[in-house]
Amino acid sequence: MACLTDLVNLNLSDTTEKIIAEYIWIGGSGMDLRSKARTLPGPVTDPGKLPKWNYDGSSTGQAPGEDSEVILYPQAIFKDPFRKGNNILVMCDCYTPAGEPIPTNKRHNAAKIFSSPEVAAEEPWYGIEQEYTLLQKDTKWPLGWPVGGFPGPQGPYYCGIGADKSFGRDIVDSHYKACLYAGINISGINGEVMPGQWEFQVGPSVGISSGDQVWVARYILERITEIAGVVVTFDPKPIPGDWNGAGAHTNYSTKSMRNEGGYEVIKAAIEKLKLRHKEHIAAYGEGNERRLTGRHETADINTFSWGVANRGASVRVGRETEQNGKGYFEDRRPASNMDPYVVTSMIAETTIIWKP
Repeated sequence: MACLTDLVNLNLSDTTEKIIAEYIWIGGSGMDLRSKARTLPGPVTDPGKLPKWNYDGSSTGQAPGEDSEVILYPQAIFKDPFRKGNNILVMCDCYTPAGEPIPTNKRHNAAKIFSSPEVAAEEPWYGIEQEYTLLQKDTKWPLGWPVGGFPGPQGPYYCGIGADKSFGRDIVDSHYKACLYAGINISGINGEVMPGQWEFQVGPSVGISSGDQVWVARYILERITEIAGVVVTFDPKPIPGDWNGAGAHTNYSTKSMRNEGGYEVIKAAIEKLKLRHKEHIAAYGEGNERRLTGRHETADINTFSWGVANRGASVRVGRETEQNGKGYFEDRRPASNMDPYVVTSMIAETTIIWKP
């Protein structure tokens, strides 16, 4: 008699050419990921060859009940680490039946920015450091914390090891490997300063693919925590008080920055970011004012600053970039719940297209 695990792990390729495609999209809150699956006649590697699909937008806060159909446009394909085989995960964006992007579709505008000749010529690279916090399902209190109480002060937990310092490593490692299997350019993981908080890095990735990869990495993480019976939160300050918040530091470079003389291009780009500080802060995630206080390795939300090797600045330039006279910089302002489509395209728009 087969058990549930045997059936979940059935290898479809033994008996059929058909595959399962899990269509993923972003729901009405801008942070809630949704997905549903469909059967396709055979393997697909080109998103342009996938069929469009639809869903009930009135159930996701994205359409009225009397006109609820929202259309899914497949945009990027990843291998499915849960079903394996030829099965796939499909990142989609959302449109009305008339073909107009719905208001929560931030990918559409980002793709326009990245496909503009000015931006495309600069080949913008991104490396996004996605922080998150694991919570106990029933109490919504961080993993490893005593229920209703607090652990010892911050210090031993950052990149720490041991049962009294590291909580949730099995989830983190499972996520790391699942992302690599899926084809996401995940470049590393580490335990963070607050116990129960972790980080994964995605990149370097070019243009719109950065947003696609971060969203699918988030999706895989939520699926793994679902299996583990743990809750993941991307809240930028999940625990008030003397505890680090959670960000999504965004490392960025253009071809001009990576070439000889790039340091001057970097400094000019940072000056542009300074001039549009308020606009960027408004787009960098909800609740960020609880995180950007000028403490816990952050700059004050109302003041723009930059410096070399300064983790208390809005923008940090690495010591190696200064020494080499070229490289990249890190925008430390985005919150952990930022939309990577919005943040990556806005940085490109400000530093390449926008004229003060």
